[in-house]
Amino acid sequence: MTTKNPQPPHIADGQALIRVHGARENNLKDVSVEIPKRRLTVFTGVSGSGKSSLVFDTIAAESQRLINETYSAFVQGFMPTLARPEVDVLEGLTTAIIVDQQRMGSDPRSTVGTATDANAMLRILFSRLGSPHIGPPSAYSFNTASVRASGAITVERGSKKAVKATFERTGGMCTRCEGRGTVSDIDLTQLYDDSKSLSEGAFTIPGWKSDSFWTVKVYAESGFLDPDKPIRDFTEQEMRDFLHREPTKVKVEGVNLTYEGLIPKIQKSFLSKDKEAMQPHIRAFVERAVAFTTCPECEGTRLSEGARSSKIKGISIADACAMQISDLAAWVRELDDSSVAPLLTALQQSLDSFTEIGLGYLALDRPSGTLSGGEAQRVKMIRHLGSPLTDITYVFDEPTTGLHPHDIQRMNDLLLRLRDKGNTVLVVEHKPQTIAIADHVVDLGPGAGTAGGAVCFEGTVEGLRAGGTVTGRHLDDRATLKKSVREPTGVLEIRGAGTHNLQDVDVDVPLGSLVVVTGVAGSGKSSLVHGALFQRAGAVGAGVVSVDQSPIRGSRRSNPATYTGLLDPIRKAFAKANGVKPALFSPNSEGACPTCKGAGVVYTDLAMMAGVATTCEECEGKRFEASVLDHRLGGRDISEVLAMPVAEAEDFFASGEARTPAAQRVLGRLSDVGLGYLTLGQPLTTLSGGERQRLKLATHMGEKGGVYVLDEPTTGLHLADVEQLLGLLDRLVDSGKSVVVVEHHLAVMAHADWIIDLGPGAGHDGGRIVFEGTPADLVASRSTLTGEHLAAYVEA
Repeated sequence: MTTKNPQPPHIADGQALIRVHGARENNLKDVSVEIPKRRLTVFTGVSGSGKSSLVFDTIAAESQRLINETYSAFVQGFMPTLARPEVDVLEGLTTAIIVDQQRMGSDPRSTVGTATDANAMLRILFSRLGSPHIGPPSAYSFNTASVRASGAITVERGSKKAVKATFERTGGMCTRCEGRGTVSDIDLTQLYDDSKSLSEGAFTIPGWKSDSFWTVKVYAESGFLDPDKPIRDFTEQEMRDFLHREPTKVKVEGVNLTYEGLIPKIQKSFLSKDKEAMQPHIRAFVERAVAFTTCPECEGTRLSEGARSSKIKGISIADACAMQISDLAAWVRELDDSSVAPLLTALQQSLDSFTEIGLGYLALDRPSGTLSGGEAQRVKMIRHLGSPLTDITYVFDEPTTGLHPHDIQRMNDLLLRLRDKGNTVLVVEHKPQTIAIADHVVDLGPGAGTAGGAVCFEGTVEGLRAGGTVTGRHLDDRATLKKSVREPTGVLEIRGAGTHNLQDVDVDVPLGSLVVVTGVAGSGKSSLVHGALFQRAGAVGAGVVSVDQSPIRGSRRSNPATYTGLLDPIRKAFAKANGVKPALFSPNSEGACPTCKGAGVVYTDLAMMAGVATTCEECEGKRFEASVLDHRLGGRDISEVLAMPVAEAEDFFASGEARTPAAQRVLGRLSDVGLGYLTLGQPLTTLSGGERQRLKLATHMGEKGGVYVLDEPTTGLHLADVEQLLGLLDRLVDSGKSVVVVEHHLAVMAHADWIIDLGPGAGHDGGRIVFEGTPADLVASRSTLTGEHLAAYVEA
């Protein structure tokens, strides 16, 4: 009997690696790595070490760019153009799907249901089974208005012929609130000072300056109003034109513009956007000037009366969208109609995916702008869970953000399931529980910023533990419980809190202490802290400084100096030392290089091809006009100061001619949060998530307030950085502040003076206080899920 010769391995089987050679994006220093395909690879390292630059800005960006190039030039013209990353060789790439923590669309009409496929499937279901039948799926959509039209159209075919035509579309939008669920009442006293005239600067709206061509001047020079008359003296007709006039074409200084009444203009420019997505000062103005109330016509459901009247087994689409998703899934499971069987199966899978991923406590009518970064990321995961695609590269950005230790195991299982289907899974992560399940680990560092950007370790988790890198040394770190906790200086009494899923909660929040509010995702932590605590603190006159998870916004012209307000005292110091205007020392104002307009680079748009950025030859990338660089402070010009790291700048502005106490205060706060290595002029677009979080924290530390509320400040922080954060929180409390932290990180819980644990579950299974007391008491009692995990963590 002869044995067959084994088949030699196929040449395609050798393509088992993603090879990166010579990556130089942002702070990467000629990084070369080999990443195994169809495995789970975790990228770790201190915040700012280059993880995102390697995974997102190099590997994922190049994969997406190459896919875009497969489309025709015509199609590419409608797509965002992506520049080729700074890298010598990238081989073995597969299609990349990025599941990041970018907040979901924050349009006021965007909900969890519209952001996924669930609402679309529900609308089809009701259009087929709903009784009474009111029309097609659009009749159940709050984003679709009803339209009716009739008239004649001319058909140009052979002999021209006029044909009478009618058009009708039934939409489900509530006509009163236009599908927003709320109506607004504007307080006119917050828009203008009626004792002043328009020419005296009557407007008090943020950004409406007296010389603004598009806002103030169009009112003053429209011809409808007397710009020199106080607003309170306007005639009835002038007041009507001022507040309510329909859009009208006017000519201002020879330019054709559109004049519109103040109220509709405010509604379009401010109220059409989601409040959560606004800049802080704009949001403060809107909250001051506008009272939002539930629409009385649709009772906040956003839907027309017709859409609400159509029901399946006594449930309308408004009722279905308001249900907790886990309950909605149970209701859909009870429906049995062979005519819509495939639809019911798909809807059931989609709703079950929410529960499986730990989001069963949400409702489909929850506005998408109110989701946390972690929740938004998990909602994006839903469409990939049941996907039959394989050999895809999935890229995740800290998928455990916002997850209680109890929920992290569930997330780990999902990542492993994606891998086991034959996909490559790349995860940027800091949590030891997720690092532990990796098949391959890439550790970047050794430090952050210019001190990072190199690969410190590649290999297995066991190898990382023994490797001696910063991550390896801290991987098995365990914080210990405090021997003694601080005595509170007082309490904030919260009584009968019922926001969202809170169930008539009574709790005393200690002041002068480090208080951690914890509990599984969806248990009511944010409702308690951002709802009830804020209201109570406001009622007793305690100033609250809130640092939430909303991303800081900034273009490539924004940098730490502009974002923190540090550039203002620096410009004034330069101006005073040289006897010139402060505006000269801003690259966004008079001192900007005329060739690159202060950008430092010249961008050449190549239509559907990636644009090219070249260093400006005039200013050599310094961003300032040559004459501005002749002015010096302490022997340095402004471009040299902006190139300084925070730590060096702190010494520079501490003494001598350059001594500037206002600048030093801001720099001190940046050092306190561990950003001493950042350069003052580094574009915000190059900062990592953890760096942005700490930059935001440093900015808010300058605000006056007795109570600091921090929402998951460990997001994006390496294990080694958490120690520094705990030191900062201690310094805040020791300086007389009260610090309340919404957090899942066990090291922060162990370090707290007082813990408030919500639960026991999520959604309507949560909203209750299951424990309040010291961490030691929680560990001793092990009475909650948090207590069990904390006891295991401190090895009690």
